Amino acid sequence: MRRKLLENRIHIGLFAATVVMIVLRILLNEKGRVTPDSIRFMRTSHVIPVIDNTTTPLGYPLSIKFFTLFGWGEFWASKVVGILALIAMIYLAKRAKFYLRETIIVCSLFSFVSIFAATLSEALMLPFVFVFLYVARLQIIGQSSGFQAFIQLSVSLILLYLVRYPAVFFMGGLLLFGLINYRKHYSKNFIGAALTGFLFVALYKVMFIDHFNPEYLGNVIELKISSTSQFMTEFFRGMTTAFNPFIHIAKPGGGIVNFAIFGVGILNIVFAAILFIRNKPSETEWFLVFIGVTGIVCTFLVQFVYVVDALDYRLLAPFTFLIWLVYFKKLYQVFGKLTYLVPAISLLTGLIFIFLSRGNFLENRRAAAKLLDQEKLRDAPLKFYRGEDSNFSATRIAELLSTVNPNIRFTENPKDTLQKTTLTAHKVLRKIKIDTNKFQ
Repeated sequence: MRRKLLENRIHIGLFAATVVMIVLRILLNEKGRVTPDSIRFMRTSHVIPVIDNTTTPLGYPLSIKFFTLFGWGEFWASKVVGILALIAMIYLAKRAKFYLRETIIVCSLFSFVSIFAATLSEALMLPFVFVFLYVARLQIIGQSSGFQAFIQLSVSLILLYLVRYPAVFFMGGLLLFGLINYRKHYSKNFIGAALTGFLFVALYKVMFIDHFNPEYLGNVIELKISSTSQFMTEFFRGMTTAFNPFIHIAKPGGGIVNFAIFGVGILNIVFAAILFIRNKPSETEWFLVFIGVTGIVCTFLVQFVYVVDALDYRLLAPFTFLIWLVYFKKLYQVFGKLTYLVPAISLLTGLIFIFLSRGNFLENRRAAAKLLDQEKLRDAPLKFYRGEDSNFSATRIAELLSTVNPNIRFTENPKDTLQKTTLTAHKVLRKIKIDTNKFQ
C-alpha cells in the first residue's frame, strides 16, 4: 500500500513537472514554438469554413478552431490543444489501466514536452494513437471481437488519418501484422480494419483533396533516388536524437557535442534491443514494437517519392511512442522505481536547455502586436517576403507575427514587397527589437 502511494505521488509529480515544462518551453522560446507548418495550421483554422489547403487533414485545424470559440486566438488555442492532448493521454491510460506508468514516463521526456508545446498536429495525434493501441490490444487478448471490434478499430484508424496523413503507416502495419498472424482470432478484424482505412483514404482523396486541390499529388510526388545518402544521414540523426531520452536536438553546426548526443541515442537503441531479446515481449508488446518499427521504416521510405521535412524526433514521435512504451515497461521490470530517474533527468536537462537558450516570447509577441496594430494589419491577410538575409531569420519573424495574425503567407516575389500588406525582415526589424534564443 505504501509503495503504491509513493508511486502515485511520483506520477503526480512527473505530470505536474511536465505541464510546467510545457509552459516554460512555450514562453521561453522567442516565437512560442511555432514553425512554418504551424503557420499553415493556424491560417487554415482562421479561415474555416473556407478550405485554405489540403496539405494537412482538417482534424487539427478544427480542434484549434473549436477553442477559438472561447475567446482564445489561434495561437493560444493550439497550446490548449497540446496540453489537453497530454491530459487526455494520462486520463485514458488511467481509466483503461493500460500502460499508465509508461505513458507518464514517455510524456515526461523532453522530446515529447517539445511536441506538446509546439503548434503541430503530432500533439493531437498521440491520444488517438493511444486509443488505436488500446482497441487493438483488447482484440489481441480476446476481450473484444466480432463486428463491433472491427468498427472500433476502423474508426480509430480513420480518426488518426483525419489528424495526420502518416496514419496510413498504421494501416499498413496493422494489415501486415494481421497477415503475418493470419491464424490468430484477431487477424480478420485487423486485415478488414486496415482495408477499410485504405478505402477511406481513397474516398478522402477523391471527394476532398481532388475537389479542392486537383494538383496536390502532382505537387508533392517527386522521385528522389539520388538523395539516398542524404536520407540515410538524416535517418541516422533522426533516430539517434529521437531515442536519446535527454537531448533530442543536435547542434546544427556539428561538433563534438553531437557525437555525445548521437552516441547516447545509439547506446539506448542497442540497450532496448538487448532488453527485448532477453525479456521476451508479450503479444501486445510485440504488436506495439511491430507497428512502431513499421511506421519508422515507412516514414523513411516515403521520402523517396513524397516531399517531407528531414526526419527528426517530431516526425517519428507517433511511432517511437509505441516503442518507448514497451521499452520503459521492460526497464521497470528490471530496475523498478529507478526507471523514474530517466524522465527526471530528461526534464532537468530540458530545463537547463530552456534557460540557457531562452528568449522572451511574451515581450516579442507584444512588440509584434504593437507593430501590426500601428500598421493596421492585425486582421488583414498578410504576405511575408523571405528573400532577404537577416541576423534573425526571415522565417522566424513570420512565425512570430503569425502568433498575432495567423492569416499570413510566404512569398518569393520581390514585386509583392511594394504592397502594404507584404512585410519583410527589414521592415519589421527596423521598427521592433526581437529577443532571440541563444542556441536555437
